[in-house]
Amino acid sequence: MHDYTWQSIYFSYLLFVILVGGAAVFFFRSLKDGYLGANSEEPKYQMLQDDNEPDPKSLEAQSRRGDHNEQ
Repeated sequence: MHDYTWQSIYFSYLLFVILVGGAAVFFFRSLKDGYLGANSEEPKYQMLQDDNEPDPKSLEAQSRRGDHNEQ
């Protein structure tokens, strides 16, 4: 009869190190790319600002059809 306790402990620690190492790599990569910096919320505000502006392609299509309302 063999004792497989050490092999399972080595495997679990190896798996833990791989998962924590992968998380650390992506965390530091996101810091480097600016996802967690001072301007990390800028894409959200840009998206919200773009929603308030009319789409230039739709305005161009309306002007070609002549069905836009001038105010």
